Amino acid sequence: MNATEWKLGLSASSFGSLDRAVFEGYASANIQVMELSLPSELYDTIPWQEVKRNASETGVEVRSIHLPFYPFAIRDLASLDEQVRKGTVAAHKELISRAGEIGTHIATVHPSVAPLAAEQRGEHMKRAKESLAELAEHAASCGSTLGVENLSSNEALGNCIEDMRTLLAADDRLRLTFDVNHMLRHPHAEYIRALGDRFVNIHVSDYDFIAERHWLPYEGKIDWVELVTLLEEAGYEGPFLYEVPAKNAIRSRPLTFADYRENFEALVNKRPAPRI
Repeated sequence: MNATEWKLGLSASSFGSLDRAVFEGYASANIQVMELSLPSELYDTIPWQEVKRNASETGVEVRSIHLPFYPFAIRDLASLDEQVRKGTVAAHKELISRAGEIGTHIATVHPSVAPLAAEQRGEHMKRAKESLAELAEHAASCGSTLGVENLSSNEALGNCIEDMRTLLAADDRLRLTFDVNHMLRHPHAEYIRALGDRFVNIHVSDYDFIAERHWLPYEGKIDWVELVTLLEEAGYEGPFLYEVPAKNAIRSRPLTFADYRENFEALVNKRPAPRI
């Protein structure tokens, strides 16, 4: 698929709200897709039917939900504490079910937290695979797909190609949510050529190759012409989903909905975007 055919997506975390005004802001800039993502303490208060109504009335597709991954002490699919691990799986199942009921059928999940003790990494991987297999089965029963997100930390699971292959092997139905600013172990080209056929979603932001930053594309060091071309070659069908907060100290002002649209149009047409 040519990049110009991708839909523009934006994480709800960028504005931190599911209010009607946010949906209207998406629609005003023709941001077609939302990923439902909020601070962990707010997931229990999501007004599911209101979200469904707002999505329907504004034409915004709530395509995916980012399952909560903190507080780390109680949200860890790879925990060696079975009470924590099973509690995380149960909480994620509930959210996958609730999201599926409003037509949101992709769930993004972190495979572990960090740091993990190196000598226990193998056991953490075993627990993560057990959790992911159980969640993949539940997601399938809801007509949904689980996207395992690659992580940046050297002390977390999912930080390299080998890790992701191991995790995805837990169940053939698992797919990958590719965060382009989490790449600290491999060049983007190597990663996409190895795993691009498993991508179900991508998180778009820029960084400095030192740590994840979640900057607006062209504020960091990613070669966006190369990256977009690689995704096209891998057959990615979108959406091109920004995970960039509206407010950031490196910027002179908060981003507007129109800023995301303008940046997206530059990226998919492989030309530079104006700095903000």
